[in-house]
Amino acid sequence: STDLTSTVGYDSIIQHLNDGRKNCKEFEDFLKERAIIEEKYGKELINLSKKKPCGQTELNTLKRSLDVFKQQIDNVGQGHIQLAQTLREEAKKMEDFREKQKLHRKKIELIMEAIHKNRNLQYKKTMEVKQTCCCFLPRGLSSTFLVSCFWQLFLKLAQTKSALEDTDRSYQQSVTMMENIREEWQNEHIKACEFFETQECERINYFRNALWLHVNQLSLGCVQNDEKYEEIRKSLEMCSIEKDVDFFVNLRKTGSLAPAPVVYENYYNAQRNVTPVRSPAPVPISRRGPLPTPTSTPGEPDYATVDGYSLV
Repeated sequence: STDLTSTVGYDSIIQHLNDGRKNCKEFEDFLKERAIIEEKYGKELINLSKKKPCGQTELNTLKRSLDVFKQQIDNVGQGHIQLAQTLREEAKKMEDFREKQKLHRKKIELIMEAIHKNRNLQYKKTMEVKQTCCCFLPRGLSSTFLVSCFWQLFLKLAQTKSALEDTDRSYQQSVTMMENIREEWQNEHIKACEFFETQECERINYFRNALWLHVNQLSLGCVQNDEKYEEIRKSLEMCSIEKDVDFFVNLRKTGSLAPAPVVYENYYNAQRNVTPVRSPAPVPISRRGPLPTPTSTPGEPDYATVDGYSLV
């Protein structure tokens, strides 16, 4: 602006810096809220894995897979709690960055406020002296009113010439002082703008890096979770249907012989000639054939695929 006392440009810069600080605060609050969500989710997962029954009567290899499953779900929960702590630390770093910039900016703003105040006061004083000089020192002005005013004073007071010279000197001194203040203000204004520009560059860079780091932390959490899920998949690969069935049979078997057939015994007519029937010996139980192959219902995806995405 060409107006010497205008602060429109300066005010726009300050407003933009305040908006930037507000944006950093909003991201800081976002991280804190996300931390609360991650911590709550992690604790819920841990409680679920520890308190909720999940195949607790299973045996052998499937039981071991379920144990790995519950342990890894607990680990996933611990990972979310750790992520929550990391997010709180990042939010604290953002808060420290905001406060650091605020303190540095405050020093510059106080200097600029003092310079603006001094500049405006001197400008007002200079304009007042100029107005006085215009009334009593026409100096080439063609205004009829000013000429008339001058001659009236000249006729009334013998000391007018001395008074007018003093007024002129005072006006010249005010202009000189005003110019010195203007130069000082301009130099400080340039320094302030350069400082604010540097701060804004640092803020944008820090904000961008903080966002990038946040996304990387979320990606890392996903990768770590997938590694835990991979341990579950590996344990499931070791799960054997035949071994589990054999384990149950061996654990709960009642013997290797089947009950003998029931035979007829004559208790009604003892004189009747009945060929005695010898009780047959128990028949050994033959080993059953191969186990049936499990089949999936129509439309059900294979265990290794999810909506067309395969892990094998």
